[in-house]
Amino acid sequence: MTSALQELVEKLMAGHSQFKNIMYRKGAQDAKRSKIFSKLSREITVAARSGLPDPDKNPRLRTAVLAARAENMPKDRIERSIQKAQGPAAGSDYQEVRYEGHATGGVAVIVEALTDNRNRTVSEVRAAFGKHGGTLGETGSVGFAFSRQGVIRYAADTADADTMLEAAAEAGADDVISGADMHEVRTESDTFGAVRDALSEQFGTPTSARLEWVPLTMVPVDEHQARTLFRMIEVLEDNDDVQSVSANLEVSDEVLEKLREAT
Repeated sequence: MTSALQELVEKLMAGHSQFKNIMYRKGAQDAKRSKIFSKLSREITVAARSGLPDPDKNPRLRTAVLAARAENMPKDRIERSIQKAQGPAAGSDYQEVRYEGHATGGVAVIVEALTDNRNRTVSEVRAAFGKHGGTLGETGSVGFAFSRQGVIRYAADTADADTMLEAAAEAGADDVISGADMHEVRTESDTFGAVRDALSEQFGTPTSARLEWVPLTMVPVDEHQARTLFRMIEVLEDNDDVQSVSANLEVSDEVLEKLREAT
């Protein structure tokens, strides 16, 4: 098992709620940092071009900048990415694309991408699905299995569960899931920005804050299926055009333990 797959297993074993929600994101390891920064830079440039180049007046840009800060992206690189959007054609070649399909075990998968070549990206995404026993479908083919929600995360030591719940409720959040490692605050998409900003004022910059595809139902998978799915997710997330991967797989503690022992 590769180091990236081992990291996914370790995070799942640690009970991180974001992985229970099946939103897989590799951490900013030194070996991956350049690729992660490139994706963040692309999103910042596209976000800045979609509205005003001021994070305080452009909700999408503010979200992108917060995501970059959470990954410790240097301030000057963030600023360069915003300035890049001011060129006559900067960022205009990128298109937002969503791909949907089924992976092994009937797991539903949504892939979001920013690409300047749709043919290249769809070919690579389809290949990743096919190589790992999945099938790429039409847009909307699995979207009904997810809800678009704002998800804001803080480390568990930011506040106790009661304090976080009270603050989130006052800010207008819908739910808070607190675990040993993290608090996860969920909001409707249209109240996401207001809740994020209110919590940021009280607790500081969150570990992550973004709109995500949160599964409405989960699909249990066995050890073999989980291993195959993790590999597919790794391939997809290594793609320069892919911004996020969401899937509704549910992995039992027993299966996770086996995967960890196999690393």
